[in-house]
Amino acid sequence: MKEKVYLKFEELFGKEGEIKTYFAPGRVNLIGEHTDYNGGHVFPCALTMGTYAVARKRNDNKLRFYSINFEKLGVLESTIDELKYNKEENWINYPKGMIWAMKEEGFNINTGFDIVYYGTIPNGAGLSSSASIEVLTGFVLKDLFNLNVDMVKLALLGQKAENKYVGVNCGIMDQFVIANGKKDCAIFLDTANLEFEYAPVKLKEEKIVIMNTNKKRGLGDSKYNERRAECEEALKELQTKLNIKSLGELTEEEFEKNKHLIKDKNRKKRAKHAVYENQRTIKAVEALKENKIEELGKLMIASHNSLRDDYEVTGKELDTLVDESLKQEGIIGARMTGAGFGGCAVSIVKSDKVENFIKNVGKAYKDKIGYEASFYTVEIGDGPQII
Repeated sequence: MKEKVYLKFEELFGKEGEIKTYFAPGRVNLIGEHTDYNGGHVFPCALTMGTYAVARKRNDNKLRFYSINFEKLGVLESTIDELKYNKEENWINYPKGMIWAMKEEGFNINTGFDIVYYGTIPNGAGLSSSASIEVLTGFVLKDLFNLNVDMVKLALLGQKAENKYVGVNCGIMDQFVIANGKKDCAIFLDTANLEFEYAPVKLKEEKIVIMNTNKKRGLGDSKYNERRAECEEALKELQTKLNIKSLGELTEEEFEKNKHLIKDKNRKKRAKHAVYENQRTIKAVEALKENKIEELGKLMIASHNSLRDDYEVTGKELDTLVDESLKQEGIIGARMTGAGFGGCAVSIVKSDKVENFIKNVGKAYKDKIGYEASFYTVEIGDGPQII
């Protein structure tokens, strides 16, 4: 993979100068969905699939971008002085947004650079291809320009790029786990204060299988921002009586006692999901610490049910994948992952049953939906690195 990207760089931009190769992972969230912008906990892990980049500094202010994933678009050019969002510029808004965020923060990026990207994350699948390219670009800038920036700050700048430049109100989870990933560990992150711990995921007889609906969804065009607004409104209603800064501060009991303050039934359901999902995430980490994989599986299933019924972000494709998964031999747990409305589901399956699991779920999905799902058996990997 590294060689493929390197050779493409040489073909497009020449062999001279110091050329370096980098990698940043994608991510999957095991549990804790739509909690990150509600001040709750999340439990994601970095993957060994992700985004590669080969880059070299220039002596002028020109930026030249190329993606092997979007070959038809060719080399896209800009300058470090032209950092304004433009929908027509397609995928390069993500790396340009990261350059903008870092310059806004006062980092000295005083020349342009040439860069070639190649992502092994399916685009639009909900495994954070956008956050991966943002964090990767930040990591490349950190190295090329010798910038003094730690990985937590890099994650925050990635979120700023997505929020303020691209215009999607994402939480901090995606960028955070990609920047701080650790092999064979998930990150138990409190999104309210960014305190986190690594929790070993010891899957001795099980595998993580990601199931892609192959239904594309544009995050900015989805109901993501609508759900976020509903939660913010519900929080304001609860704050008329409770001294809280986020829904993540509430236990299930406190929510049930005060839910009458939320006047709209849909907002009540959205807030219920945020509160209960946060508590499920805390319980999931405890289960893993005690190596209770079956308990994690039950919590994953409850998470999906809540995302389907209370948050209403699943849809026919994701529900079919999860429903069919739960019928299979060797299944521990399954749930949608990511923003929803398409994208992926994640399952934990006994290693010796994975082959049949993929075959059976794949057939049932195609029969019901009319087109094929894709399956990836994944490993948990490290954060960004020079390779």
